[in-house]
Amino acid sequence: MLLERETELARVSAALRAARDGTSASILLSGPLGIGRSALLRRLPALCEGEDVRVLRAHAAPMEEDFAFGVVRQLFDSAAAGAPDGDGTYWAREAACLSGMFTADGSVDDPGTGTGEGDTDGAARGDGGPAASEAILHGPRSLTAGLGENARLLILVDDLQWVDTPSLRWLAHLVKRLHGLRAVLVCALRDGEPRTRHPLVREIALAATRVLRPEPLSLDATRTLVRARHGRPAHEEYARACHEASGGNPLFLMSVLRGTVARGLTPTADHSGQVRALRPAELRERLASHLRTQAPAVRKLAAAIAAFGDHADPALVAQLAGLDETGFGAARRALHETGLLTGARGPRFTHRVVRDAVESSMTPAERERTHAAAADLLYRSGRPAEQVAAHLLAATGPGRPWTVPMLRSAADTALRRGAPETAARYLRRALLAHRTQDAGRARLLIDLATVERGFDPGACERHIVQAAPLLTTPRDRAAAALRIPPTLLGAVPPATDALLRAAAAELGAPAALDEPTRELALLLEARLRHHGHENPGELASAAERLRELGDEPPLGSAAERELVGTLLCAGTLTGRLTADWAARTANRVLEREPATSAGAYTGVPLVVITLFAAESIRGVTSWLSSEQQTRRQNTTGADGVLLFAERAMAVAIQGRPAQAREYAERALGLDGAQWREPAILVLSAVALELRDPAFSERILDRAHDRRPAGLALTAALQILQASVDAQRGHRAKALESVLACGRRLEASGWRNSALFPWRPQAIGLHHRLGDSASALRLAEEEHTWAAAWGAPTGLGRALRLKGWLHGSEGVPLLREAVGVLRGSTHSLELARTLVLLGRRLGSGPEAESALREAGALAAASGAPWLVEQAEHGLGTPPPPPRTAVLTRSERRVVSLVGRGLTNQEIAGELGVSSRAVEKHLTNSYRKLGISGRHELADALPA
Repeated sequence: MLLERETELARVSAALRAARDGTSASILLSGPLGIGRSALLRRLPALCEGEDVRVLRAHAAPMEEDFAFGVVRQLFDSAAAGAPDGDGTYWAREAACLSGMFTADGSVDDPGTGTGEGDTDGAARGDGGPAASEAILHGPRSLTAGLGENARLLILVDDLQWVDTPSLRWLAHLVKRLHGLRAVLVCALRDGEPRTRHPLVREIALAATRVLRPEPLSLDATRTLVRARHGRPAHEEYARACHEASGGNPLFLMSVLRGTVARGLTPTADHSGQVRALRPAELRERLASHLRTQAPAVRKLAAAIAAFGDHADPALVAQLAGLDETGFGAARRALHETGLLTGARGPRFTHRVVRDAVESSMTPAERERTHAAAADLLYRSGRPAEQVAAHLLAATGPGRPWTVPMLRSAADTALRRGAPETAARYLRRALLAHRTQDAGRARLLIDLATVERGFDPGACERHIVQAAPLLTTPRDRAAAALRIPPTLLGAVPPATDALLRAAAAELGAPAALDEPTRELALLLEARLRHHGHENPGELASAAERLRELGDEPPLGSAAERELVGTLLCAGTLTGRLTADWAARTANRVLEREPATSAGAYTGVPLVVITLFAAESIRGVTSWLSSEQQTRRQNTTGADGVLLFAERAMAVAIQGRPAQAREYAERALGLDGAQWREPAILVLSAVALELRDPAFSERILDRAHDRRPAGLALTAALQILQASVDAQRGHRAKALESVLACGRRLEASGWRNSALFPWRPQAIGLHHRLGDSASALRLAEEEHTWAAAWGAPTGLGRALRLKGWLHGSEGVPLLREAVGVLRGSTHSLELARTLVLLGRRLGSGPEAESALREAGALAAASGAPWLVEQAEHGLGTPPPPPRTAVLTRSERRVVSLVGRGLTNQEIAGELGVSSRAVEKHLTNSYRKLGISGRHELADALPA
């Protein structure tokens, strides 16, 4: 399909009409690579179908440049092939006679001697003896004149830049002697080719009576071609993407379209980004083939631009290409004319596939040398480390003395901008340059492991294991081993355990060490004690160690805090502590622990989990908020998953499921490969609170491939799966699974169900399946453990379950549960208990009051299903919850807004910050379901 070439076709048609009256013409068809010169040339014979026009055509090629008179032969062979019946034999004989003048080596048989011997080179150049020159120039011209006696001639020569020299000389001779031939000569010439500067090519081009330069296709033409290729109209954004990706160049456009069809893309808006990113292989190979024919200076410039990218300094590009100002300008013009460079001020390729083509046209050794030279040039120019490092990554040689320091500096820069994967690439390249097995290599391995721990713990462990033998002191080996992040509540790799135990054995007992080394020994003790978190004997030993530290364990150093945090978690799992003491000690740890992202790679998350189990939320919420503020705004990686999971759990424990789900969704939005055991454990607990099977299944899908799985991960997922099964109606299966989980937890000494609530689930399932005795037995057991632990939500839930099982006789237990839960932060658990109490009471003021309070709490918590249960118990809708959900502080702020005060004035009157006022107002608007101040008057009661 030839589009938007009407002007060119009309000009050639006009020239053919003029030829009827004896006016011959020479037309030059020029333009960059892929603009469609050949396609236009192929269309020209159709202009004169059925008319007295004889077409002679030839197509030159780079491989035939040394085939003397090859184009002349093609022209007259085509004349014989296309001659009318009766004339074909004659013109074939004439063409053969002409061809007989040329020998196989391109020389000319001298008519005077009848031999092919003599100055054959000169004959091939057309500068032999007079007889040879006469034969070369006039013989084919006479044959041409004979062909035109009874018909006009349309002579088509494609790729003039590749025509062999003898044929060029003949064409140059012909173009000056077209008069009287009734001929139109059309030659296609590609811009930017080295041979366009050949004197004979220039002579033919300058002799043209008209020059035609096809323009790039318009957006309308692109739409038409996209529709033809896809078989249906394209979305405007898709068509525009195709047009921008190709720049209107037909070759580029058709390559892009073939690529989209091959990938199964449909012409819709959502695929426009993929269109812009396409790098068609066939186009790359076509461009690479073109580049190989270019002059060395042009190829060097293209390689330099490819190495530096689209935004390179022209002076640096010229230096890398080894070109002076004149050579740089000439090579740049050649690339621009051929359509590979834009007209922008800086050298920039027209399409990203051009860079691929340049690189594929180079040998591996050439690419290596180019990038090594680019790195050297940038280093000497004082450019930023990452610019230099980008080229060092592409050069695998040992490099210069500055290679390793520069790569280290680049890695530091990448880390500061939040790109650990990039930093790891720089450090791996530094390892390739530092081939000596010494302490310097060990430091590189340790730095690499430190970078990798956030996204590839396995690689982190391997590199520390490789570094340890290269270190010379026990202290260095211990510090290196501690760079491996602890597998919090997860399965411990054997190599990590062995490395840590060896380091601890080398250091010896902490009491006999100097302060810095003692810190390392305490950290090793913390990690090794946590390695035994699934061993009842090790857990008992941890509880004893915690008692040895006293009622207020020392927390002055990071090592002491990590050790205490680890011991607290062990005591929490076994239920050997009380929630009150555990919370008080854990909060002391957080008060002294800096809130940084590095905490994700220490034992600090164990402290947070202990606080969740103890339901001590205020301190952990403040600490998590501070931690988030110290990170980048867009948190990613394992630390980001854990942070969002922890924040989700913090609000879930306070009975705010909507906000908990928001944080959990943010965690789900991050890379699943970055999920670690603590994050999965916390998110599973959040999913249990939300009671949404679909959401729970998303957690399960993300986590089920993690191997090897420790007890914490296995139990958390097993309990969550049982919850989903129960909600789907598979209660027997759910009960079997949760009881098996409980047996495994008990066998490992994990008896506190605050973290793994298998008993509450089993109690409900036993009862619904008709086994009240087993339900009551487990309920008593749960009550005993909850009372010993002492966290109000867990104790209140245990009392609610017992009250539920005892029917009407359980009302006192439900009242006790309400009393306990009023001391907790979990408003939703209180609402559940109040609903159950109100229903058991049936009627009366106490029942009505319980149900109304439950409805208000449920509405404030964002739990509409619980609101419905409260309404059903009342029999009439409860009071509008929007007036009951505001806190005292929020109501004070809203009342001042009603008086017409600004935020700043309210802040002054209440003695708080303007930000605090804005926060109270935002919460009030959300709870009242309004958008701003102007709706407050209608939302509040009179």
